[in-house]
Amino acid sequence: MTAVAPGSTIVWLTLAAMGLPFAAFLAIFFVTRPRLLPSLVISLACSAFSLAVAWWLLIHLRGIDAPLMFQALWMHGGQASIGFGFLLDPLSLVMLAIVTSISFLVQVYSLGYMAGDPGMAKYYSFLSLFAWSMIGLVVASNLMQLYIFWELVGLSSYLLIGFWHQKFSASQAGKKAFVMTRLGDLGFFLGIIVLLLNLGDLSILGLNSQAAAKLSPALLTASAVLVFCGVVGKSAQFPLLTWLPDAMEGPTPVSALLHSATMVAAGVYLVSRLYPMYAASADALAIMLAIGTVTMLLASTMAMVARDIKQVWAYSTVSQLGFMLMGLGAGSYFAGVFHLTTHAAFKALLFLCSGVFIHHFGTNDFFDMSRQGARHLRIPMVCITIAGAALAGVFPLAGFFSKEAVMGSLAELDQGIWLWAGLLGALLTAYYTFRLLFVMWRPLQPLQDKQSNPGHDDHQHSGHSSFGYGVMSAALIVLAGFTIALGFLGDKLIAFLHWQRPPQIPHHTWLLVTAILVVLVGIALAWWEFGRRGAAQEGFLRRFPALETLFARRWYLDDLYRRLTDYVVYGVFSRLCTLNDRRVVDGAIDGVCRGTVGAGWLLSFLQSGLLQYNLFAMVLVIALVGIYFLLL
Repeated sequence: MTAVAPGSTIVWLTLAAMGLPFAAFLAIFFVTRPRLLPSLVISLACSAFSLAVAWWLLIHLRGIDAPLMFQALWMHGGQASIGFGFLLDPLSLVMLAIVTSISFLVQVYSLGYMAGDPGMAKYYSFLSLFAWSMIGLVVASNLMQLYIFWELVGLSSYLLIGFWHQKFSASQAGKKAFVMTRLGDLGFFLGIIVLLLNLGDLSILGLNSQAAAKLSPALLTASAVLVFCGVVGKSAQFPLLTWLPDAMEGPTPVSALLHSATMVAAGVYLVSRLYPMYAASADALAIMLAIGTVTMLLASTMAMVARDIKQVWAYSTVSQLGFMLMGLGAGSYFAGVFHLTTHAAFKALLFLCSGVFIHHFGTNDFFDMSRQGARHLRIPMVCITIAGAALAGVFPLAGFFSKEAVMGSLAELDQGIWLWAGLLGALLTAYYTFRLLFVMWRPLQPLQDKQSNPGHDDHQHSGHSSFGYGVMSAALIVLAGFTIALGFLGDKLIAFLHWQRPPQIPHHTWLLVTAILVVLVGIALAWWEFGRRGAAQEGFLRRFPALETLFARRWYLDDLYRRLTDYVVYGVFSRLCTLNDRRVVDGAIDGVCRGTVGAGWLLSFLQSGLLQYNLFAMVLVIALVGIYFLLL
């Protein structure tokens, strides 16, 4: 580790990149919110500055051979101390560039998508708050600081998911996301307490270097699993995965921001950030591998029957996050981070392309978009095809290379079931992705007219203006370029992540051929059912209604949570709390009141209000006292 001098250029630039988005939030929300133009200028300028600093740091520090850290003492007590600062190493530099790039492109795209919305200035203030929270999380030097920004990310996502709070479904989705992620964060916080009590140090570098040596294997596994609970909540892993599809109630640019490499990917980033600690616990890695695999398969089946275009991509996000955790759980730090990097580009592109269609046609149903002439919007159609092919793992796009890295890590495991599960997930991914693409390109009932009619999206705006369509298309083209190019940077990324000393990555020709064939089978099945001329566009699951209903109802997970809420939370805990309130709390207060009334009733006999009785009582008392002393 190399300590950075407080007055150095790197310190000031990093602090400025962190602080300016927060300053933009304060300025817009409290000062310029009634005036749209100054709000947009402030937000975009601060976001652009953070983007420039992030890429300057990535390029300027690409040759470093030790982490750079600046930290000031924040809290100290007993044997424990907690600092506050930033840590710059290959992982944080790569993630910082991803976060700032996606944040800036989403802000540019939103100029067209949110045009005319009465809350546009407030929307940009929330985007700035989100950017500040994510940047602070990425560069945090210790686990407590990371946890603070982790919770701020949750707050920002709640504000953005429920941005159109006048819609009941949007407010409900925001609350559901907030509550379910808090369940995971409870375990995360307990893990922090365990580490603090046993190590007295929460610095990232300290945890990675000392946890395995100073903690017993059981305590190391317990703390790693507790911290992983936060990952399960934030990255929507089993069993807390159902909040993420409902989070689509927010504006589509928000979906791109949350799903690409920011909020939901924060969980995968946390595991990568503490990977040396996790690598020291085989049991923690096994739990991560199992949960990632189950999540990947469940979410893939849900995407196979969804008609809402944003929900399809939401399920795919959950599935791909499971793929990342599978790579990390299989012992490949590079595979997990590489897939996180490529996923950022093509997933943001998928959502932003979807936003163009939703904005234009006023529906989220991709079957309706197709019938209204979606294929006539050439730029978004080409871009969504590129992004979908990357998601499916089609060569030579970015997703192919990163997914093969994950498959290679699974092939190195002793149990072949994990590799077979990964190949099944790749097959399902190719199927549901090209199911959507074939429907979009080949409508079952094409329009009679050549031109589609502009619709109204869910925030009551008309179809594209030339400016709005132009800025949205510009963001799509940039992300499409990243989607095509990122896969070829794998060798440079692995050298950078491993301090220019890359490990030997196993290559299996048979696995490469098998993976390509699996993807082709998935695409062929989707083409047969949705793409060929005369296809009914129903899918083979239509012949199995019970199975189709199971997938559509998300394996009845939401129904299970509803039952647990009704019978356990409301039926048991709420009932007990109500009884305690009525019989213990209210009963105690009522008892005190009755005692006070009774005592007053007894004391009332000592004061009748008649003078002669008072004098008689006084004389009687004096006489009794006198007799007492005479008898002594």
